[in-house]
Amino acid sequence: MTDNRITVAITGASGAPYGLRLIECLLAQKQKVLLLISSAARVVLATEQNLKLSAAPQQAAEQLVDYFTQRGCVLSSQQLNVYSKEDWFSPVASGSAAPKRMIICPCSTSTLSALATGSSNTLIERAADVVMKERGQLIVVPREAPLSTLHLQNMLQLSQLGVTVMPASPGFYHQPQSIDDLIDFMVARMLDHLGLEQNLVSRWGYGNAKESF
Repeated sequence: MTDNRITVAITGASGAPYGLRLIECLLAQKQKVLLLISSAARVVLATEQNLKLSAAPQQAAEQLVDYFTQRGCVLSSQQLNVYSKEDWFSPVASGSAAPKRMIICPCSTSTLSALATGSSNTLIERAADVVMKERGQLIVVPREAPLSTLHLQNMLQLSQLGVTVMPASPGFYHQPQSIDDLIDFMVARMLDHLGLEQNLVSRWGYGNAKESF
């Protein structure tokens, strides 16, 4: 049976719109999202999206269901589950129950460091550690500039461990006309790597790229 569950974590890096748009697209494809939100991420969501989420998981889930419903997304309450940062009894905390796919979007550099060194002090770190040890698919979407040598070393370490490192650096060959177009460029790449269909951005050579330069 195909597992349509995916763990999504939002951490404190700038780039909250990427995470929200990704979740919206996953829900639209009837994926079940197990969502983890760091304390810093709630600050960023309030700052960048004016979305002030409760620290209580159930209330945050209800707020997000309302948010996505207002954007036209049809979903059931069972599709989106939010867990607190220390809910060690959640499915994502154990290799016997966790989804095999996880994406951290956006991924802060502190989270990169924790993952690269095997730290499991929060549920986000533990969930990622579980996916790595179970040989699942982990994607991290860092957003920082400039990158220090430590940041680059942590990314290299994670890449060598089989993690997909996908910096939030949208391209322009699809001739974006809005910020939403730039967000969709990155979300489209995330969906591609998760093996899910997407029609957000045409693939290279199939519509948007010019034949000659």
